[in-house]
Amino acid sequence: MGTALLWVGFNLFVLVALAFDLGVFHRNPHKITIREAFVASALWIAIAISFGCGVWHWYGEQRGLEYFTGYVIEKALSVDNLFVFLVIFRTFHVDDRVQHRVLAWGILGALIMRGLMITLGAVLVARFHWILAVFGVFLVYTGLHMLSKRDKTVHYEKNPIFRFASKNLRLTKEYHGSRFFVRQNGQLFGTPLVLVLLIIELTDVAFAVDSIPAIFGITRDPFIVYTSNVFAILGLRALYFLLVGLLDYFRYLGIGLALILIFIGAKLIAEPWLHISVSYSLGVVGALLLLTVVLSLWAGPKKQVRAASV
Repeated sequence: MGTALLWVGFNLFVLVALAFDLGVFHRNPHKITIREAFVASALWIAIAISFGCGVWHWYGEQRGLEYFTGYVIEKALSVDNLFVFLVIFRTFHVDDRVQHRVLAWGILGALIMRGLMITLGAVLVARFHWILAVFGVFLVYTGLHMLSKRDKTVHYEKNPIFRFASKNLRLTKEYHGSRFFVRQNGQLFGTPLVLVLLIIELTDVAFAVDSIPAIFGITRDPFIVYTSNVFAILGLRALYFLLVGLLDYFRYLGIGLALILIFIGAKLIAEPWLHISVSYSLGVVGALLLLTVVLSLWAGPKKQVRAASV
């Protein structure tokens, strides 16, 4: 699945949507309201579901189930990104009015990076089928690591790319509204927003290393992997502003995400001997998410989730 025309048309749609988002709907920086975030989040979910229904109609039930399962997995794993975004914005004291702009450019970079990673993954899977078992082992290890390290501290300052940028780029000491670069005394300087954007890009790459192999555990079709990833990411900004006040309530969500990665990893490892249908996989993923969210809401908020660690 996924002719050249489909690939080109889909990417044009994404670029037009981002252009309208940045150039029309959010041209003037402002704090995103709950109502605005809810409308945007609902719109992106509706578009993603409509696209999935089109896949189901034109390419059959199997491909439709693969798309929706991949979308649910990516959407769930993306929620973990929201905690990191919250920590980054709080740490760098980023104005509420410019957070949307930073996330928008961050997501544009994420789409490019994930496209490259999915292409590489598809080539590896096509040439070396045994790489799926390697993906499986990696996912199981990652899931077990998440269970043992649930309250993760964000050590972005140890990343060599961040350290090089912070030491070698000309940066201003203060923000300049929503601008990433300013000119002072005839020289171009980056603002602290450049570092914030860089950190967001680095963290997304780290999360993609987990999520992309997980979706390859559901489907081998690179177009399904890519589109489910893209729709989950496009709705991530709106979801952040919708859930920013509720993130502290999802104290057990990390456990659910870890169990999902372990399940998908075990599925990949056992595939030569045991076939698990996509519909069953979707049911397991949905049940784990529902259970951990219900338990989290029942237990109440955890004070300063992850933010205190910074």
